Amino acid sequence: MDIFGFPGFWLPFLALALDLAVGDPARLTHPVQLIGRLLDAQETFIRRLPEGWLRAAGIVATALNAAAVFLVVKLLCAIPYVGFAVGLYLAYAGLAAGQLFREGRDVRLALDEGRLADARAKLAGLVTRNTSAMTEQEVRAALAETTSENLNDGLVAPFLFLILGGPALLWAYKTVSTMDSMWGYRTERYEKLGFGCAKADDILAFIPARLTALAILGAGWCLGRRPEDAFSKVRADAAETSSPNAGWPMAAAAWVMDAAVGGPAVYFGEATQKPVLGPHEGRWDVEKSRELFKVLGFAGVGLCLLLLLYFGLLMSM
Repeated sequence: MDIFGFPGFWLPFLALALDLAVGDPARLTHPVQLIGRLLDAQETFIRRLPEGWLRAAGIVATALNAAAVFLVVKLLCAIPYVGFAVGLYLAYAGLAAGQLFREGRDVRLALDEGRLADARAKLAGLVTRNTSAMTEQEVRAALAETTSENLNDGLVAPFLFLILGGPALLWAYKTVSTMDSMWGYRTERYEKLGFGCAKADDILAFIPARLTALAILGAGWCLGRRPEDAFSKVRADAAETSSPNAGWPMAAAAWVMDAAVGGPAVYFGEATQKPVLGPHEGRWDVEKSRELFKVLGFAGVGLCLLLLLYFGLLMSM
């Protein structure tokens, strides 16, 4: 295919531009919400099965949901005359960097202006942990943690699948990711049901998470933040986390910004000690929080454009 052919090469680029410029449309029902409603209905049905069937049912549901969404999106994008517009909307809706950066900036600005209670409330919309008693330092660290992790989940991973297989493959991935966010908890209620989607999400995000970490380190290097032996430190820290993927971008951001993330947190009323990533003595301040968004923005957008150019050249040969 011609690298500058339309719409193949330009659709991911246009979707990325729309996401960064507009963010999630407030008045439209997001496709993730529709998937969430479907999963709620499925869970009600699956819970009627014998306890011993839950793991198998979760695995089957993961495969069937991803395949069904792939097929539906493929058919929608093939509709004559309007298929490209539908595909562009679905591609744009599958990316979440613009909204992530906006919401993260709102938290940071509230902190910079001394509105700690407001910052805690805004941060609560980005994380699952309890934010009500967080200090300013804890809010800044949690903001760095969630924005760096979600740079992969909300931008790099879906963008990579968009390039590889168009909106259909992107939304197959997003379906698995949404299932993991709803069912993938290591609790008594979801340990069996969420096993399949959690493992599938780990596999699908394996390469994107490491690409994201490398992009963060590269962006830091370009912006003058060059910790010594950074990759080895990131790899060692990432190995300490329970997730095979989440620790990579978080550790990269922590070492580039010379400030730690992780530590004690409260989830669903239960205190948890998370591994500390980055230099343990490093602390977040106003300047580091501000620069973090420059690094993450540079890393995410730069990596997406490089991937688009690479695969475009590859397919044009």
